[in-house]
Amino acid sequence: MLTPPASLMIYVATQPVDFRKGAEGLALLAKETLGHDPMKGVAVVFRAKRADRVKIVVWDGSGLVMYWKRLDGSGFKWPPIVAGVMRMNAAQLSALVAGMDWTRMHAPRSPQQKALA
Repeated sequence: MLTPPASLMIYVATQPVDFRKGAEGLALLAKETLGHDPMKGVAVVFRAKRADRVKIVVWDGSGLVMYWKRLDGSGFKWPPIVAGVMRMNAAQLSALVAGMDWTRMHAPRSPQQKALA
């Protein structure tokens, strides 16, 4: 179970990567190609060509961590394959890792305050 802090900046690499890469290789790829360095406190999410695997790299304060998961019998819900990265919040990341459709998660709307006359 992965429970990221709500304040964590999370970026998703929208193009598939070579899943033979380890934590250091993915961190270098994130820094040089995507412009987001996991060593500076951001999490970067990577997908394989097959939509059934995910790797996440992040610095936890004492070392580089790589989280890897494969779904059995189904695939993760991924954004369209385009060049670049996209942002994701902690709740969406938790839903993605659980195999749920994270694109249906939105921040709750807060009621607007009425102005006092």
